Amino acid sequence: MKILDFLCPDAVIADLKASTKQELIEEMVSCMVDAGAFEKKHKVKIIDVLMAREALGSTAIGQGIAIPHGKTDCVDKLVAGIGVSKKGIDFDALDGDPAYIFFLLAAPLDSAGPHLKALARVSRLLKDKYFRESLKAAKTKKEILELISREDSQLG
Repeated sequence: MKILDFLCPDAVIADLKASTKQELIEEMVSCMVDAGAFEKKHKVKIIDVLMAREALGSTAIGQGIAIPHGKTDCVDKLVAGIGVSKKGIDFDALDGDPAYIFFLLAAPLDSAGPHLKALARVSRLLKDKYFRESLKAAKTKKEILELISREDSQLG
């Protein structure tokens, strides 16, 4: 499974405006609605699912990365968006550092396998410090997509 198999190419934000966890999730879900990844009528429900997941424990995994995710009946296949915050957002990470890189994942209720594979793939992709720094420095959606494509193909 490659990131580009489930990443919505129009749901990429090179300079997030959000400054809180709630704002981040709302901004990314809105972008994904605009990109056609989610139906507009499901926007509030998807935000609620993601915030409920955050309430169980932060999806910030440290090293400036957060992977807000959830399962919902509002999607029929795994879909993701990515956003980069230039100033960082407090996402309650275990290491106490702000998060800069956000992969938002939404999966159908019955998709445990693909959902877990996607989380593992994203985590693996973001282990590389140089790659994370490159993502943070990217100025455009196109640059971010090119970086992901290149890194994804190298992972095999």
